[in-house]
Amino acid sequence: MKLLQIKYQILILVLFTVSACGQKEQNQNAFNADDMMIRISEIEIYQEHLDEYLSILKEESEASVRLESGVISIYPMYQKDNPTEIRILEIYKDKEAYESHLQTPHFKHYKTTTLKMVKSLKLVDMGAIDEETMPKIFEKLSE
Repeated sequence: MKLLQIKYQILILVLFTVSACGQKEQNQNAFNADDMMIRISEIEIYQEHLDEYLSILKEESEASVRLESGVISIYPMYQKDNPTEIRILEIYKDKEAYESHLQTPHFKHYKTTTLKMVKSLKLVDMGAIDEETMPKIFEKLSE
């Protein structure tokens, strides 16, 4: 139940942040898939640390989206059948935004305090297949 509450709180946060991004034209003008950095983080958490990890992750993802203009998405999710399997959709305006993100106090706090909680971590860099559709996703959220 607690995980479900966290999931809904994160979704509300993402929807609020996206709606604050501006009008349709601003979203299209700001979008450049060639410059963007898209990544999926695949993280497995030790069961005994799951609640604490999720609390810290929630704080970090919220701060990243709220405070960093180059962070488009830090969207954490978990596998319904195995809640210790976390996935994070990370989208940054560009490589510089990602590098800047790594230097923020909230990311450093997340990284150092959760290190002992992480059983495995795999970072998978991705590329957009349908560049034209992505801005439309954000437009639909603001309707």
